[in-house]
Amino acid sequence: MGARLLLARHGQTEWHAENRYAGTSEVALTAEGIRQADALAGYACRVKPDALFCSPQHRALRTVEPAAKALDLSPEIIDDLRETHFGIAEGRTRDEVRRSNPDAVEQFLADPVAGAFPGADDPVAAAERGAGAIRAIAAATSGTALVVAHNTLLRLTLCQLLGIPLERYRTVFPRLDNAAVTELEVSGDRTALVRFNLPVEPR
Repeated sequence: MGARLLLARHGQTEWHAENRYAGTSEVALTAEGIRQADALAGYACRVKPDALFCSPQHRALRTVEPAAKALDLSPEIIDDLRETHFGIAEGRTRDEVRRSNPDAVEQFLADPVAGAFPGADDPVAAAERGAGAIRAIAAATSGTALVVAHNTLLRLTLCQLLGIPLERYRTVFPRLDNAAVTELEVSGDRTALVRFNLPVEPR
């Protein structure tokens, strides 16, 4: 049997509440995001993962913190789980980008990989590092691991692991809800999607 990986997006942030692109920028959780982190901890207490892994970004660290305390586990920080940078869209809403650069928005919506925002991280490279991180976590995990990371990075990673064309990540996986859980079984190069975007309830 392979490892059971529970992938969770971090809690809601101030920028996500305003529908702004938050890539590598550090943005605090909202009160709702903190509530979501507590709900994820409640879920973790029920499933009892053997290990915790987390992006180095503050919003992910703050999200995994209640689970770490409840389970008396220290999360391992994985740099390759960091979010992608969104270039000219970083910190802005799509409408704000459209007002200054409408062509960039249309290219992104048509193909978010070939048409990534100017100055953004390469989505292909992001998918490869994310998939590499997930495979390494699976190889190091004998049971179940909870992994807290980011919306775009995780969607690209899921496509890479499941053999889905990367340019379809926004249509196949429209979004990962904050603190919702996506369950994978990973064994070597084989990845099975067991559950997607499972909402969690408070403790």
